[in-house]
Amino acid sequence: MAEKKTIKITTPLTDAAARSLKAGDSVRITGPIFTARDAAHKRLTETLAQGGKLPFDIKGQIIYYVGPSPAKPGQPIGSAGPTTSGRMDKYSPELLRLGMKGMIGKGSRAQEVIDAIKRYGAVYFAAIGGAAALIAQRVKSYRVVDYEDLASEALAEMIVEDFPAIVVIDSEGNDYYKIGFKKYCRE
Repeated sequence: MAEKKTIKITTPLTDAAARSLKAGDSVRITGPIFTARDAAHKRLTETLAQGGKLPFDIKGQIIYYVGPSPAKPGQPIGSAGPTTSGRMDKYSPELLRLGMKGMIGKGSRAQEVIDAIKRYGAVYFAAIGGAAALIAQRVKSYRVVDYEDLASEALAEMIVEDFPAIVVIDSEGNDYYKIGFKKYCRE
């Protein structure tokens, strides 16, 4: 069996780059990515519903679902493991419609998110759960963009280098969780 290569990608993601990734691909992401969890997503969508503008340009961006712990002296960030993506499902289709190209988290997604991923040519990545301290080593800088009152759940920009992730749902809607389950399922 041939060993799969790791694909290096840079952000913001182009439409062609997002569409070239396939479920099961191992990637290393370099460049800016944004962080936001439940409360930040709620504010983003409330802003849009009120006719406001998002506090950052979302086109081509990746949002990482993370609430990092405080940084130790001399480090940009503390542990930074993924949180459960399903909590962002009700907000994700609208952000994908506006041009977001990727999301990083853990766990499966609702069908409406998968449909939006297909419709807008985006990608859902999984970060490795339980490896928060190792993931934090890939973060080169961290700055809050907005919603500072949400503390670790604020909207922030991280500059990452060789951030490890796996493509779980690709732009064609292929779901690596389902593919992997079928591979090892006894019938």
